[in-house]
Order: sequence, then C-alpha cells, then structure tokens
Amino acid sequence: YVVASALTSLSAEKFVGVFGLNISASAHVTVKPAVSQTESYETYTMKVPNEKDILTNKVVLVIPKEVTFYNYQPIPGWKVTTDKTKDDKIERVTWEKEKNAGGIDVGQFQQFSFDAKNPDKEGSIDWDAYQYYEDKSIVEWTGDSDSDSPHSQTTIEKAAEKTDSHGHTKVTDTKDSGKESTNNTNTIALWVISGLALLASVMAIVLSTRKK
Repeated sequence: YVVASALTSLSAEKFVGVFGLNISASAHVTVKPAVSQTESYETYTMKVPNEKDILTNKVVLVIPKEVTFYNYQPIPGWKVTTDKTKDDKIERVTWEKEKNAGGIDVGQFQQFSFDAKNPDKEGSIDWDAYQYYEDKSIVEWTGDSDSDSPHSQTTIEKAAEKTDSHGHTKVTDTKDSGKESTNNTNTIALWVISGLALLASVMAIVLSTRKK
C-alpha cells in the first residue's frame, strides 16, 4: 500500500526518471540502413507506423542535400510525386494514398523503398519526414535524437567496397588490396621455391644412382 501510494504521487516525468523508462519510445518514422558507405548506391527503406487512431494518408520525405535520389519502388494504392530544385535535383518525395485505396490504418505500418547515391564524405545524414493524417494533423519527424519526434539518421562510413548503380561492388581500399596482392605474390614465390627444391632433390638421386 505504501509503495502504491508513492507511485501514484509521482508524475509521469518523475516516474520515467526514477525507473529509467522511456514512455515516448514508441515507433517512429525510420530510414534504414542506419549505416552505409561513401559514394555507394544504396537501397533505403522508410518505415512509417501509424501512431494514432485515424488513417495516415500521406508521407513526405526530405532528401538530404548530400544525397542523390534516383528511383522508388511502386506500391499499389499509393501515388508518388517529387519536388525538384532549380538544378533539377530531387529534394522531396511524397507518397500519398489514392482514392478508395492505400493509407496506413490503425495498428499498421507501411514501408517505402527507394534508391539513392550516398555522399562522398563520411558523416551522418538526416532524414526529415512529415506524416499526414486524415484529420489534417501533421507529425513532423524533424527533431534531434532526444526529442519527441526525432528524425532518422544514417551514418556514412568510408567504403572498403563501393556499390554502383547496377548493384556491383568493387574494392576501394587500395591499401588492403595491396596487402592481398602481396600475399598472393608471396604464395606463388613459395610454390616456385618448393618446386625447385623438389627438382634438385630428384636430380641428386638420379646422379647418385648413375655413379653406382
């Protein structure tokens, strides 16, 4: 009874602070993968959960300036439009439900996939998103990681392998490539030395046999 009384006297914020719970740790709009490589052509997937009791009917994703958007995977029931900058670079992509179709209902989520080219420098890129509901309310997923509506982030690391627009990969780390080449050369040299040693042994046996 004493414990129960103490708990009821705590506000929600104090309860979180005391017990280390994160009430706001519900599902957010996320873009995966969370880690990718410089200059690679990556297939990203934006996951949009419905966090209200009404339908989500539109989602807008802001493409980071460092990223080049190329194409998207079509989804039945959703129409896609893009906004471009003056230099014809796609800066926003909008997925909107079609009439009598689509939408993200209560207790559901939808995934939207697209291809894009990563920047050539290491760092992190922010994915700002706007989620629209049928009651015309908007949730702006544009805050920092510790906010109530954080944007998703992808860490861009220096690539040991780079993926091109056709999905092919090649080694970009010349240092490691040089090590591999050196190892291969050393292996061949050992085989040659072993072969010569074996040949010398055979010749010695033949010569000793002839002398007898």
